Amino acid sequence: MDAQYTIVIADDHPLFRNALFQSVHMAVSKANLLEADSLDTLLQLLDKEPDVDLLLLDLKMPGANGMSGLIQLRAQHPELPVVVVSANEEAAVIRQVRHHGAFGFIPKSSDMRELISALNQVLDGEPYFPPGIGDDEDDPELDALAARIATLTPQQYKVLCMLSDGLLNKQIAYELNVSEATIKAHMTAIFRKLGVKNRTQAVILLNELSDE
Repeated sequence: MDAQYTIVIADDHPLFRNALFQSVHMAVSKANLLEADSLDTLLQLLDKEPDVDLLLLDLKMPGANGMSGLIQLRAQHPELPVVVVSANEEAAVIRQVRHHGAFGFIPKSSDMRELISALNQVLDGEPYFPPGIGDDEDDPELDALAARIATLTPQQYKVLCMLSDGLLNKQIAYELNVSEATIKAHMTAIFRKLGVKNRTQAVILLNELSDE
């Protein structure tokens, strides 16, 4: 392929990012490659780079919080093709990834030939999923939860993930360089959007969309 593509590799492991860099360059001779090592960094990058052709996403990055990170990305950037590249290759996870709008799933155990073939396929506009993975069965409760997660703003989602990590309001305010009053306002909005009454319930809902 000779076309110029802008491809983002989002993974917190430098060695695997380098391996993906090499694979992408072998599949695409003229690729503009960008990288991110957390969901926060990724969202900032996507705001600055509106013309990304493909995102290769690890579900386990800091801030991604499993499937909910994918849901947030699809909500914020619905036109961006997202291909999940993950070490968790369970059929249920792959079905969830497809169900939540990913354009493909590439197992991290793939050899170089498989990886290049999958990349070529998605850049040709064809989704790629490992063979033999059927469609996910509908789960109305999880679908409703995913829809509520998708209504959170990036900042609200960040606050929710920090709650999940056990941080207090004061600590979250410090990390985000805002006042505690701002964090409390975010929490009120998060609880309303998720339909919960307290932080414990909010964290439980977030964990239900884990990829494990």
